[in-house]
Amino acid sequence: MRRVSLLAILIGMTGCAANPRPAAPRTSQPIDTRTIIHILNRTTFGPRPGDIARFQALGWREYMEEQLHPETIADNALQASLATLPALAVSPRAFATEYYRPMVAARQEFTNTQKPPNGGPRLPYLRGHLLPMVAVSLPGSDKPVTVLQQPPVTAEEVQFQRANQQVFEALQAQKLLRAVYSERQLQEVLTDFWFNHFNVDASKIEDRPVMVAYERDAIRPHVLGKFRDLLEATARSPAMLFYLDNWLSSAPPAPARLRPGSRPAPSTSAVVSGRGLNENYGRELMELHTLGVDGGYTQRDVIDVARCFTGWTMTNPHDGLGFLFDDRKHDHAEKRVLGHRIKAGRGLEDGEDVLDILARHPATARFIATKLVRRFVSDDPPPALVDRVAQTFRHTDGDLREVMRTILTSPEFLAPAAIGAKIKNPFEFVVSALRATNATITNPRSFVGTIAALGEPLYQCQPPTGYGDRTAVWINTGTLLSRLNFALGLAANGLNAAKVDIRSVVPPDDLSPGTHAAIESVRASAATRTGLFLGSPEFQRR
Repeated sequence: MRRVSLLAILIGMTGCAANPRPAAPRTSQPIDTRTIIHILNRTTFGPRPGDIARFQALGWREYMEEQLHPETIADNALQASLATLPALAVSPRAFATEYYRPMVAARQEFTNTQKPPNGGPRLPYLRGHLLPMVAVSLPGSDKPVTVLQQPPVTAEEVQFQRANQQVFEALQAQKLLRAVYSERQLQEVLTDFWFNHFNVDASKIEDRPVMVAYERDAIRPHVLGKFRDLLEATARSPAMLFYLDNWLSSAPPAPARLRPGSRPAPSTSAVVSGRGLNENYGRELMELHTLGVDGGYTQRDVIDVARCFTGWTMTNPHDGLGFLFDDRKHDHAEKRVLGHRIKAGRGLEDGEDVLDILARHPATARFIATKLVRRFVSDDPPPALVDRVAQTFRHTDGDLREVMRTILTSPEFLAPAAIGAKIKNPFEFVVSALRATNATITNPRSFVGTIAALGEPLYQCQPPTGYGDRTAVWINTGTLLSRLNFALGLAANGLNAAKVDIRSVVPPDDLSPGTHAAIESVRASAATRTGLFLGSPEFQRR
């Protein structure tokens, strides 16, 4: 009955009705502990033991400036943890040379040496899992024909798959370790946000070092820089080129190619989008990365943006050489994007001009402002704050550090109504529990698996929209029960994957009467009581 009472409280979260919004306090007022916890819940992956005291010693402004300049923060403990993951150091180029090419060569060598027992032409292949050789009767023939089933797995292929899996597991582990241990917490929160914004799905990208390079080189270095730089870094990344198929996009065949100064009619879309041109990146670039679905672009804009990015490719998706502009694949005719004329006869500059246009478009400023305010303030972004953040974006030419400063110093961010207004997604929940218990992680894979079981497999969101950022996406009675079970297991024994210090977990004074009564009524071990707190409605919120 006592467990049921806490579950009833948890189930009551599924509605997640926000408290009435009181007037936002002035930011000059002293910051109490409850507000400090709120700030830490939004700018980090949850407070650790000692973080509140450190925040009080620094002060709000000093803490914010430190996090806005992560390069000034030493991160030695994290670097020591990452040193245990040597697979992260494998470059896409080295991976291609050491694993992918030998696998392909071994496959080809096997194919070339296969002949039927009595001589003659090479054997056709059938897919199956029975015997290496099988006699079948093909249509139109009375005699059985020997057919080779799928070739046996070569040693090189085994090595490739094993190395690929090791890199992917290291990629997932480093995300967890960074979120738990990094002192540069705001940078990691923003890296998570922007990777999701520019989502790519690892299940489509066979060479996992490309995924490592995407987050390491295209996302993380730019999360507090200029949005335009971040936009181009993702546009040139082999991960994005492959995920949205732009590496295959080329000028349409000659009969369908547009002449300078001409405009495609809507009915020509199917022709222009045929064998050569691929619209995927052009569409998602505007709908998901910049303007938003209501950003004012048309299907003609989609086509012409796609034409501007023809030739943005790579020599081969598995060679590890990175971005290449192939002028032979580029559509050199004139285009028009959102009313801007893209002159004929140019090359790489066409795509760069499109990135300039989109990065400086007012709809982009508003779209990005809305998403950031939703992440850091509430599911229903306050319109006045969105307006101010969008204005900062436009006036600073997309300076993301100044955009974040506008959000973090806003009355809306510190308002009582914003406290607890967001629900942690599975990654945030698991990481915040590990941070709260001052965990020493011994098996990152275990927690990566837990996050996946809770509905958020890392780097494996299939649609380009990324994972949802609203409460309704993550909360239902089933997931809440799973979260509670995780919390109880973590507090009891670290789930045999971490060493935890439950003595460091101090529930806040403002627990709801229902949660407080439910925990106090349990006559059990300290570990169980700690687990109930970590699974409580208050801990689910950030």
